Amino acid sequence: MAKKKKEEENKHKDNPNVMGLHAEIVEQPITETLEINFMPYAMSVIMSRAIPEIDGFKPSHRKLLYTMYKMGLLNGSRTKSANIVGQTMRLNPHGDSAIYETMVRLSRGYGALLHPFVDSKGNFGKAYSRDMAYAASRYTEAKLDTFCQELFRDIDSDTVDFVDNYDSTMKEPSLLPTTFPNVLVSANNGIAVGMASNICGFNLREVCNAAIARIKNPDCDLKEYLLAPDFPTGGELIYDENEINNVYNTGRGSIRVRGKWRYVKAENLIEIYEIPYTTTSEAIIDKVAELIKAEKIREISDMRDETDLSGLKLTIDLKRGVDPEKLMTKLMKLTPLQDSFPCNFNILIGGFPKVMGVGEILEEWTAWRTECVRRRVFYSLTKKKEKLHLLLGLQKILLDIDKAIRIIRETELEEDVIPNLMIGFGIDEIQANYIAEIKLRNINREYILKRTQETDALQKEIADLEDTVNSPRRIKAIIVGELENVAKKYGTDRRTTIRYEAVEEYQEEQQEVPDYPVSLFVTRDGYLKKITPQSLRMSGEQKLKEGDRLVFAVQTTNRAEVLVFTDRCQVYKTALSEFKDTKASVMGDYLPTKLGFDDGELVAAVCLPGDYSGFMLFAYENGKVGKVALSAYDTKSNRRKLTGAYSDKSPLKGILCLHEDADVVLYSTDGRALVLNSALLSVKSTRSTIGVAALTLRKKALLDHIRLLEGSGIQNISRYRSRSVPAAGAILKEDDLEDVQLTMEL
Repeated sequence: MAKKKKEEENKHKDNPNVMGLHAEIVEQPITETLEINFMPYAMSVIMSRAIPEIDGFKPSHRKLLYTMYKMGLLNGSRTKSANIVGQTMRLNPHGDSAIYETMVRLSRGYGALLHPFVDSKGNFGKAYSRDMAYAASRYTEAKLDTFCQELFRDIDSDTVDFVDNYDSTMKEPSLLPTTFPNVLVSANNGIAVGMASNICGFNLREVCNAAIARIKNPDCDLKEYLLAPDFPTGGELIYDENEINNVYNTGRGSIRVRGKWRYVKAENLIEIYEIPYTTTSEAIIDKVAELIKAEKIREISDMRDETDLSGLKLTIDLKRGVDPEKLMTKLMKLTPLQDSFPCNFNILIGGFPKVMGVGEILEEWTAWRTECVRRRVFYSLTKKKEKLHLLLGLQKILLDIDKAIRIIRETELEEDVIPNLMIGFGIDEIQANYIAEIKLRNINREYILKRTQETDALQKEIADLEDTVNSPRRIKAIIVGELENVAKKYGTDRRTTIRYEAVEEYQEEQQEVPDYPVSLFVTRDGYLKKITPQSLRMSGEQKLKEGDRLVFAVQTTNRAEVLVFTDRCQVYKTALSEFKDTKASVMGDYLPTKLGFDDGELVAAVCLPGDYSGFMLFAYENGKVGKVALSAYDTKSNRRKLTGAYSDKSPLKGILCLHEDADVVLYSTDGRALVLNSALLSVKSTRSTIGVAALTLRKKALLDHIRLLEGSGIQNISRYRSRSVPAAGAILKEDDLEDVQLTMEL
């Protein structure tokens, strides 16, 4: 018994050579998992990464700019970007590449902001280019733009709170005390957990004027002062009053912007020099190339990117006789030359994300800025009171300088100097320390008189500051004055012009599709041929890929629609008119390439739906047959691809397209056959129906395939026919074996 107990103890003894393999399953409610594991991450992304605050900055922006300010780069010369990135890591330890990308977006060279914060030198890429990459940080230089004076003017006057950095080794501001509503001037976007933010920029002068008007009259119409969004890349904004009202009132809406262009008649070309903020020059060129390849645009002979130091320029060479107005109307419709900016003004207010309209944002900014100015005035008031307190003590010294000198000289211990001065003149410790620290050269009547003469002026300033602190009207007047100064000093004209009149929209011309008889052939490997009767009479010998064979042939017309079912439970809708007429001597169009199949996807069946009045039969390996109405595939939109075309619960073994009920034959792998009429099966409108049991399968037997009775080769039909389902059918006789021939559907 003791030996068995010892063996059990040894059985569970840890192996010293194996570490970390002691995991156990711990049951935990899903709500607790979300609370412990998910919520902290979600809150971190929302509050510390993705959503801007009322100053218009995310933490990454704020840490970078404050680091550059502490490095003396507001008034100093440029330094290497790598140096700035390294210093910023003291506040933002998330990798140098992320910090440098932040600097690039804030730079003047990149051009993503109406008013850049970083004065850059070197290659910083371009916002309107996808492929124009910025140089490494060791090759570029940067400093703060003079515009940043409006960010840091009050930073040292206790206007905002300072918090510890990630390792508590230094302090950083929680917000930057911007003297203007930067949150509406600098475009910003971010994706958080369960939410996002997408803020477009507005013209600085218009924003300041709107903020002033809102302060003076909360009921004013913002659209009189803030006309519309303004984008760094320019373009032409298509004014939609309803969308503008939505953005101003709710913070959500869509702003349409199109590119600007000019026609150079002498060279018969078009120059595009401004594009929407939401796209790139490469995306436009790629889309135009795609349209040319698809033969949807035939008016262009060449398109190239001629962007240089002077700015963006995309050049389009036109063919003879092309109307540039009509072509550009077409390009605006079919390419990103006209695009929409989806507004989502989601901002952190007091640590909580909130979607606000422009008016509400201005109110929140005014309230926050009011507190900043009040704190600044109070800070100045405190400093002046401290100075007045010292000067009042100095006044008392003026009455008898010799006495002060005598007290200091006759004091034996240094530590007693301050207490003796306090007793001798009736002053406090702070005043005594100030007097004791006065240099010997300054102990003259002239110096002391000049200091004491400041007292009256200082008292007047203190009284004025106290009145300001307690007067909301005066604080708002200060804010208005600062806004007027910013608008005058840094305001610029709009870059994005506003188009109030309606624009001409491109209407695709409905080309008349010629109608003529054709023969349609499809091979097992997915090659399609559309051949006219004349061509077929001249040469009827079919050229096929080695090992391939014809599986579908039908006479139809050029206007016919085609449904192509695949082995991935998908169906592709196309028209025969999209295929060129060909000859029997060529291989034809490869359907997976023509229709854009997924990788490895194969053709399972081809159907001509006609007026969609028939139905589809899907035979499955488990003996079930699904009968789906063709109308289920008649989509009202121009969708070319439908998923869930049939059930995936059992492997598909055959597809038939029938426009009326007919006799079909089901074959099993054990040599049995069942003849039944499709009328025995009920029609379903759901494409993914699993079907009904039709063929009763014996042990280890499976349904092999399905085909029409006509042409199956079965002679004794009654032997295999069943008047109800499911049925087992009968073993095939040699005389009833099917012939190998094409499936014909009319």
